[in-house]
Amino acid sequence: MPNSPEIDIDYVAKLARIELTDEEREKYSRQLGQILGYFEKLSGIDVSNVEPSAHAHAIYNVWRDDVEGEAMPLEDALMNAPAKRDNQIVVPKVVDDA
Repeated sequence: MPNSPEIDIDYVAKLARIELTDEEREKYSRQLGQILGYFEKLSGIDVSNVEPSAHAHAIYNVWRDDVEGEAMPLEDALMNAPAKRDNQIVVPKVVDDA
């Protein structure tokens, strides 16, 4: 893009905490300038009649009916527990005393 903005590639590299060679500086500066040029092009498109969306395709939640059913047997529920006591799963403490 001939009118792409000038990029301070050293500043961007510092933010990214990477070291660049002179060749990489030139290459990435040019590429980032082209990317910003494309954004400028996109900002010129009239989207006033386009409804905002979070996804390209409509997405709907598919839920099964919440119906009461037979409970899982206690032995099956505790079968893979790494530690159990009094028919309960024992887990490590994760909250310190306040």
